[in-house]
Amino acid sequence: MLDWRHGQPYSSRFGDVYFSSDSGLAEKRHVFLQGNQLAERFAALSSADKFAIGETGFGSGLNFLCAWQLFDAAAPPGSSLDFFSVEKYPLDEQDLTEVLALWPVLQRYTDDFIARWHRRVPGWNRWSFAGGRIRLTLVIGDVAEALPEVRAGINAWFLDGFSPACNPEMWTQAVFENVVRASRPGATFATYTCAGWVRRGLEQAGFQVSKFPGFGRKREMLRGRLPGSPLTQPPRLTPATAIVIGGGVAGCAVASALAKRGVAVTLIEHAPALAAAASGNPRGILHTRLSAGMNLLQRFVLASYGHALALLDEALPIDGFARAECGELQLAFSAKEAKRIDKLAALGWPPHVLRRVDAAEASGLAGIELAYGGLWFPAGGWLVPPRLCAELAASPGIVQRTGHRVESLMAVDAGWRVEGKDQREQGWVCEAQVVVICTGYQVKSFAPWANFPLTPVRGQITMVPATPDSEKLRTILCANGYLAPSSAGLHVLGATHSFSDESIDVRAFDHVENLSKLAEISPALAKSINTDSLDVRQLDGRASVRASLPGAMPLVGELLPGLYTSLGHGTRGLLTAGLSGELIAAAACGQLPPLPSAVANTLSPATRLERFQRPDAGKRGKANTTCRTRSD
Repeated sequence: MLDWRHGQPYSSRFGDVYFSSDSGLAEKRHVFLQGNQLAERFAALSSADKFAIGETGFGSGLNFLCAWQLFDAAAPPGSSLDFFSVEKYPLDEQDLTEVLALWPVLQRYTDDFIARWHRRVPGWNRWSFAGGRIRLTLVIGDVAEALPEVRAGINAWFLDGFSPACNPEMWTQAVFENVVRASRPGATFATYTCAGWVRRGLEQAGFQVSKFPGFGRKREMLRGRLPGSPLTQPPRLTPATAIVIGGGVAGCAVASALAKRGVAVTLIEHAPALAAAASGNPRGILHTRLSAGMNLLQRFVLASYGHALALLDEALPIDGFARAECGELQLAFSAKEAKRIDKLAALGWPPHVLRRVDAAEASGLAGIELAYGGLWFPAGGWLVPPRLCAELAASPGIVQRTGHRVESLMAVDAGWRVEGKDQREQGWVCEAQVVVICTGYQVKSFAPWANFPLTPVRGQITMVPATPDSEKLRTILCANGYLAPSSAGLHVLGATHSFSDESIDVRAFDHVENLSKLAEISPALAKSINTDSLDVRQLDGRASVRASLPGAMPLVGELLPGLYTSLGHGTRGLLTAGLSGELIAAAACGQLPPLPSAVANTLSPATRLERFQRPDAGKRGKANTTCRTRSD
């Protein structure tokens, strides 16, 4: 809990101050920025270099903002900063805003940061700032659980838990050893404490530790360095060029994430326009279905939800036309569903993420009478997927090549070559250092050697005319199906699931199936829409085909050197595509991943697929940035 004493924030939980009463900002700069010699190290970076800071104890985020400000001032253009931090007890929006208001000199950074803060979820959060140059990975959880899941790559550490005497769990030998394990050779640390057992623990873990003048009334502090040079492990260079195959949400998200890192991207789509297949529905919902087990899939889904909300805030602001944040109600419409909801709600969630509501409160939130309570996701909503694709692909660093069918993919000396035909059946060739496949189940049409267990799943939505009573619906309702509030006089109702079905014709029978789900969601609403009298042959709708994988975990990551996949998102694509794109871009550019190693390993196609063969490299040559016709 946060209290205020003499105008300064104070933690009642740990009985300690957040920073020095002399000058918190000056203290942070002295202890952590100067203690790690960051001004000099930032200035010495090249235009393509990456630097990573790790922190134990995020607190108010003041350290992050100070590091961002210094990087902005000292680092050369083109370089980038990853900031990784862990916080078990995050401040709420009001407390955070009040604390950071103490430092108006940081306001230009604070405003952007606070705008992301209400998107935080338990577990791993990844937010980008300054056009993607600054990346914050914040783990809301226990430091003992978070640090073992960080892949090695940290250049400097801020050890900033509350006083070791007040918060000993942040200063254990296991924490020190995990800090070392997550570090690059030559990594440094700095901390305000000079406790002897902290010094001895850090030395035992592998740091060369020395004392340094402290700040204010503290006579001394500790700082240290690991043996070795950062050059011992040369970082992966950011690729100059990339090809993304597939112009749906998954492909556009990858293309956007790469372009933010300065990669020249060619986005290839076989249809005449982006978002022509499963991403082409007139509206889609952010449906975050979780279970109480919180296994690796659930951790990925939750992290994807927080990331998707922040990404949408950047790419597709709420306007009621392309996107609405109307909330989502997951209804306890059956005994099985009520049991899931009760178990999940009992875990204890921040109310801005989800909370349990009874039937009366659910009815008030929805604006119509509901027979069931359930889970309320206040940040849930709907969006227009083609608009999202267009916004993500609008970067000047992305060249769109629609109407280009891919027929083959092969490795070359400096990357990968993609060949195919355009709408005039004229051949074309494109080469790049990196290729990302985002085509769904169609991947086998141009890469038959890729033995992916992808199954096509057909889904159909139904457009239902609104009535005066149904117009009162204010939020998305989910049971076995879902219903969205009306827009332009129509509700979106869906969706069917038909495995191993690749047809996209709109079927009257599927409209009947969707309408039957409406009665399950709300009998009163079904009656007000008068579903029994609707002529299903006259209803509008849309069918599309998604790709499904056993276990529902998509294939995201590096399959072969320089070849990545973002496949099998199923019905969760609007939720999971953004974070998947960030994971791929971070891996391709040698940056800190946005997910714990256990989740990233489970997503990885290279670790999950046992049966595939390397494609014949064919004629090997130098990858370049151009696409050309074969007649060239």
